[in-house]
Amino acid sequence: MNGNSFRYQAMTKKLSILGTALSASIAVTACDRSSEPDTIVTRSPTPEVVSTQSETISTDSEPKPFEGVTITILADRSPQVKTPLQQHIQDFERLSGATINLVTVPFSNLKGESLADAIEKNHKYDAIVFPAQWLGDYVKIDAIENLNDWIKADPDLQWDDIAPFFRNFNPTDDGTIYGIPLGGDFLMVYYRQDLLEEERISPPQTWEDYLAIAQQFQGQDLNGDDIPDYGSCIAKKPKDKAYWMFWAIASPFLQSKGTQQGAFFDLETMEPLVKNEAFSQALEIFQTTTEYAPENELELDLKATRALFISGRCALTIDWSDLATEAISPATSQVIDRTHAIALPGTKQVLDRETGKLLDCNFLTCSHAIEGINYAPYAAFGGWLGGINAAANAPAKNAGYAFLSYISQPEQSNIDVTLRETDFNPYRISQFVSRQPWLDAGMSFETATQYIGAIGISLRSPNMVLDLQIPQNNRYQKVVLDAVLAEFLAGKITKNEAMQQIYNGWEALTEEIGRESQGAAYRSSLNSE
Repeated sequence: MNGNSFRYQAMTKKLSILGTALSASIAVTACDRSSEPDTIVTRSPTPEVVSTQSETISTDSEPKPFEGVTITILADRSPQVKTPLQQHIQDFERLSGATINLVTVPFSNLKGESLADAIEKNHKYDAIVFPAQWLGDYVKIDAIENLNDWIKADPDLQWDDIAPFFRNFNPTDDGTIYGIPLGGDFLMVYYRQDLLEEERISPPQTWEDYLAIAQQFQGQDLNGDDIPDYGSCIAKKPKDKAYWMFWAIASPFLQSKGTQQGAFFDLETMEPLVKNEAFSQALEIFQTTTEYAPENELELDLKATRALFISGRCALTIDWSDLATEAISPATSQVIDRTHAIALPGTKQVLDRETGKLLDCNFLTCSHAIEGINYAPYAAFGGWLGGINAAANAPAKNAGYAFLSYISQPEQSNIDVTLRETDFNPYRISQFVSRQPWLDAGMSFETATQYIGAIGISLRSPNMVLDLQIPQNNRYQKVVLDAVLAEFLAGKITKNEAMQQIYNGWEALTEEIGRESQGAAYRSSLNSE
């Protein structure tokens, strides 16, 4: 057995002893929230068992820490999630002796399947890989295990290597850790570096800069095919990603004093931050980007805007880290080594929450401003977490934790985040310190240097915006907000009508679900209780 295996065995043995004790003595201590979880609990009729025990036969004579333990893990069926999980199962089974059953369902069924299992106490799944945005729903019904003690006893996880935002906010509720980060999602602006250099234009620092650059390149031939192209391409199709794209613009207007300030509601009253000059300005910018875009932009989903960008037809776009690996694909990309990324642009004015007015950025109004600009990188979707079923038995909890830790450890994850077929995006400090994994993935030295620099700026920001993680957040964002944005962009309602409709819809939801419980959940997600 190699040294790596010895280290891993030592770690898992220690976790096994600790986990056995914890399973008998530790209960989940989440806040009591009386309101019901999402009423739509859609279960998949045909879960797919992707993997069972490895065919690899180990000849190691040392006892394995999880010999004879079988764990069942529920995850999304998409290749972007299933593939990186699958590729580590055999090695983990060989090292640990455990048997892993990876059960996958379509993303649309993932939340319902897992919540139903918890509510009905079927105990089918010992662990789940889920979006960070859903954490509040699991915590609310005590479905997920407190991981604080496991993480404290796990040096191989290298918890301090995880970027501060992705260890202090994404996986936590009221300071308690409930998930192991497997990927970190945040939006960035991508731009054609060759176009900006040719025109001697700096990358956009503010959203006003973004509009100016988009206007300049709109209608020009950007890929040499004699067809006019576009200044900006943003996914605005209803029921896709439009609400996240809009909030990328709104974030620096709404949050200026750090992550714990939040960007969605007043911390005390849960009044939505959507009826004010800041939100109005963000709506205006979002609408204006449509003037420098494909004529059918309101019908374009994320897949379509990515295809346009990597075909060389867009000067600017907003996207997650996935686009960086797609932009270096020799098979599909026409912008290899011509694509750069930056942290989301900022604003020179921010919301005064007392008056609803815009105030100029200064050391009082913008605690983390850089040269008078408030930047607020937006962790849209948040990334993927691995969590443990609080009702699982002690051996399954220990083995499940060890597997999730193994995937998240730098040796595995620093490679996973560079692969084109993965949805696990960068979230560790080491992933934006070393260029080598990105060079190995096919990036040039210059592109890798610039890209990891942009990631580093976002991940280090103390003003990163936590996406909405309260129970039933989908109804606030993908139902109410998305529908109103579609009406506004289509010219069917005015800015004021849009703000009022979002305000009314969110207030109605908060009243229905429970203002007190939703307020507690919001503050807990921000560690502001």
